[in-house]
Amino acid sequence: MKFLDEAKVYIQSGAGGNGCVSFRREKFIEFGGPNGGDGGRGGDVIARAVEGLNTLIDYRYQQHFKAKRGGNGMGKDRHGANGDDMIMKVPVGTEIYEEDGETLLADLAKLGDEVVLARGGNGGFGNARFKSSTNRAPRNANPGQPGEERTIRLRLKLIADAGLVGLPNAGKSTFLAAVSAAKPKIADYPFTTLHPQLGVVSVDGREFVLADIPGLIEGAHEGAGLGDRFLGHVERCRVLLHLVDATCEDAGAAYRTVRGELEAYGHELTDKTEIVALSKADAVTEEQIKDQIKRLKKASKKTPLVLSAQSRQGVPEALRALLDVIDDAREKSGERPKAKAPAWQP
Repeated sequence: MKFLDEAKVYIQSGAGGNGCVSFRREKFIEFGGPNGGDGGRGGDVIARAVEGLNTLIDYRYQQHFKAKRGGNGMGKDRHGANGDDMIMKVPVGTEIYEEDGETLLADLAKLGDEVVLARGGNGGFGNARFKSSTNRAPRNANPGQPGEERTIRLRLKLIADAGLVGLPNAGKSTFLAAVSAAKPKIADYPFTTLHPQLGVVSVDGREFVLADIPGLIEGAHEGAGLGDRFLGHVERCRVLLHLVDATCEDAGAAYRTVRGELEAYGHELTDKTEIVALSKADAVTEEQIKDQIKRLKKASKKTPLVLSAQSRQGVPEALRALLDVIDDAREKSGERPKAKAPAWQP
């Protein structure tokens, strides 16, 4: 299934049904009086976060969503049926904006969250509603109210506990494939990862969700490379794992490049807890590792982890470091730690 994280759709709620003008007609009853029923209410357009979806691809092939119109009132005091609602099923983590893309209407961050985006029109009154002591035979009824219509933008931000950031070919996809059942594309050229990937990681009998996004390069906030549009998928993460390739010329410069793009993007990404790790340690010598650690420590102001996804060196330590931060965040938010999967074995 193709990944799509943005969509623009047109929605329209249902109009209300018209009221009815009718009079009771029965044998031997000369003045039956009005008995026109009311029109039914139009259906609403509702967005609902459901499980089993992780892309907005359905909204590429259908961009118009209209709720049903309410039924018209009928004689014998019969009211029109209410129109059916239009339920738009979206992945958990979907944000809904006005057409300008800046005014946030709703953030469906939890399973089952829903919001009414357009309310259906009320049904019109039938002539039975207008009967009074001075108007015994009203011959007027109200039309149904029109529905609402608007254009909205859907923007998906994946729900993950931890996120991987780094330059292209920093080993993010290899790391994700090594610690989870995810199978991202892995190759020896830049921008192998074109879309965000998710994987469930198990460690010490607990589990968390890890997100891998396409690599960043200098100028990504200005659109260079794949740009920074996928950084929205790590906005909800509790911790970032910043992987720096040990085989690059200067690990410190590589780190500063990515941090600069995170700062340019904003949205408080630089305020998140960050764990720095030197990846591909099996591809360089001990002297090169010491030199890169020194450069990286100077740039990040913290001692980096050293790991290799291929040989599993340092991988358990990195996962436990991530889990410690995630558990602290879960405890503060009142969530219970997830403990379903068996312990991860290096």
